[in-house]
Amino acid sequence: MKLGLVTYMWGADWDLPTVLKNLQLTGFGGVELRTGHKHGVELTLSTAERRDVAKRFSDAGLTFVGVGSACEYHSSDPAVLKKQIEETKAYIQLCHDCGGSGVKVRPNGLPADVPVEKTVEQIGKALNEVAAYGEGYGVEIRVEVHGKGTQELPVFKRIMDIGNHPGVKTCWNCNPVDLDGKGLEYNFNLVKDRLGTIHIHDLISTYPWKQLFGMLRQAKFTGWTLLEEGAKTTDPVRVMNYYRLVWEQLAHG
Repeated sequence: MKLGLVTYMWGADWDLPTVLKNLQLTGFGGVELRTGHKHGVELTLSTAERRDVAKRFSDAGLTFVGVGSACEYHSSDPAVLKKQIEETKAYIQLCHDCGGSGVKVRPNGLPADVPVEKTVEQIGKALNEVAAYGEGYGVEIRVEVHGKGTQELPVFKRIMDIGNHPGVKTCWNCNPVDLDGKGLEYNFNLVKDRLGTIHIHDLISTYPWKQLFGMLRQAKFTGWTLLEEGAKTTDPVRVMNYYRLVWEQLAHG
């Protein structure tokens, strides 16, 4: 397993040189860059600027894990859905040009006025479309377990069953609802064969981190576990160093 960062709250106001410097200071090996943040790795970059981003990561000995987009495919408005799909394709190009390997997308709920299975099918088909596009760029689609209703693993599993392109992967999000129903192990097993990335959070919270990391080791997961932390801190670098020590114990048993 590898440890990286998501520029969620920690890192949202860092420019790219600061992101790279702080990753090096804390022993984090890579980063998923959330769109709309100060790092500036956005669709507006020119070809030369994209090459420069890739070179900066290479020179720093760090990995650009991918783009953390907010693209979603649940809208009942066909025009909105089409726009989200086209935006995802643009992020795939950006990710490829900057040396990344995946674009994070999400379901973000279930419209109240649409049958659940219709929305599930729509999301799954959209995932297949963007994953087929990403295949041409060597970029996978990482679907975050996210959104009211859609973050429930049995529902998420149905989305992934329809979105069955090999390039569609699960971004496990360590949500409280992971423990619902038949429990963490059952829910994890629903998607463990499709894991792409793992978003981890407060590693000293009550979420069963030891159990999760034990299952990841058992599943021989060798991908990125990415710290996505929303709690405020005045010294994120110091806390990241602490979290790295906790992570090392969890990751290596």
